[in-house]
Amino acid sequence: MNTNANELVQKLWNLCSLLREDGVTYHQYVAELAFVLFLKMAKEKKREEQLPKGYRWDDLVKREGMDQLQFYREMLLKLGTHHDRRVQDIYADASTSLRHPKNLNALVKALDALDWYGVDRENLGDLYEGLLEKNATEVKSGAGQYFTPRPLVDAIIAVVKPQPGETVQDPAAGTGGFLIAADRHVRSQTDNYFDLTEKQQAFQRRQAFYGVELVPETRRLALMNMALHDLEGELILGDTLSPVGRDLPKADIIITNPPFGTKKGGGKPERDDFTFPTSNKQLAFLEHVYRGLKPGGRAAVVVPDNVLFEENVGQEIRADLMDKCDLHTVLRLPTGIFYAQGVKTNVLFFTRGQTDKGNTKAVWFYDMRTNAPSYGKRTPFLREHFTDFEKVFGDDAHGKSRRKDQGPEGRFRKFSREDIKARGDNLDVLWLKNEGLSQGDDAAEPEAIAAEIREQLQTAIGGIEVLQRVLAGEAS
Repeated sequence: MNTNANELVQKLWNLCSLLREDGVTYHQYVAELAFVLFLKMAKEKKREEQLPKGYRWDDLVKREGMDQLQFYREMLLKLGTHHDRRVQDIYADASTSLRHPKNLNALVKALDALDWYGVDRENLGDLYEGLLEKNATEVKSGAGQYFTPRPLVDAIIAVVKPQPGETVQDPAAGTGGFLIAADRHVRSQTDNYFDLTEKQQAFQRRQAFYGVELVPETRRLALMNMALHDLEGELILGDTLSPVGRDLPKADIIITNPPFGTKKGGGKPERDDFTFPTSNKQLAFLEHVYRGLKPGGRAAVVVPDNVLFEENVGQEIRADLMDKCDLHTVLRLPTGIFYAQGVKTNVLFFTRGQTDKGNTKAVWFYDMRTNAPSYGKRTPFLREHFTDFEKVFGDDAHGKSRRKDQGPEGRFRKFSREDIKARGDNLDVLWLKNEGLSQGDDAAEPEAIAAEIREQLQTAIGGIEVLQRVLAGEAS
């Protein structure tokens, strides 16, 4: 990061702290930053024609005090109804949380001083992602909207290896982390797209990366995040478990961390293409993913433990997955890496078959959890923790590299499809002996214990809601 970018990063962080003292949360700050930064970007990239005359960067900068704040409020309303689709997406239903003119003025001045062409915009994008991560840490959403840690995102992208010309879908896009990391990987392989033809470059920027996000405010942050990384792919506002998801084009790659929990009220997805309807959102998303791949397409999906062992419809979906796809690798993640501490998660890696039967011959499990430290504030989770997993996964993005079973004392083991079937298609496989690293420094933090209790209560409440609906004759 060059000096200019470092100074900018520090300045925006400091400003964030200043506004927080005035009651502005990280969430409000990153939203506010999106509104103002987009205006600045339009000016610097000479694309202000997409904005209505009289409502552009210079029109905001030249005002001061209450006049500036009132104009800013009017501007947000105007832009939210403008005919340009991307502008309308960014400013839809926008309102400001700033109450004091001095705070808006400080934000505008900080960005106005930005030497756009002296700043590495990749770093600016990283800065924005850093703010989103702070926001996720602060919010600790109870709705299952977990921000995927950057080390995990980068490790998944490193083994899935998106290629130029491939389409990449995230049906639960959040703030766009997977799509941006996939784009970053392709850029690193193509000299920032300079190795591609003009037509190929246009495809990468506008069509290669697309997704769906359910929450309007989160989608707004994702759009801004993508804009800062020079991506213009489609990001639909909607529910993937509705016909919106059914109508998405098939993808070469699907990478996602879908929301956890049960659908509100115990309701089932509104998808007439699902063979196994369920109110369990993770299982429903898993069904979407393997149905949404092109033949030969590959996927990586973050799922909680219950997806590996849930009976009845859970077993049916896992069996269908292993029939239609080659489920080649299951990564058992350590606890404490998500902001909702205590959540036990995994990553399923699979490739859609050319036919719909018998595609999984064996499943490789990498146990990153047993005897691992409890990650959190005291022990941060880093990219280097995936080094061994990436090594044994191998270079083949479809999991076909030569692999070696490390035996009962190792972390990487192979189980045949017959072994899995004999377990009732239960994929909750752990073989290492827990050496009791739950004492002293490795003990789970109080937040993790509380979160685990909360997760169990939410699961129980979800079950009660389903039972109530069954008793009321509203569900089968």
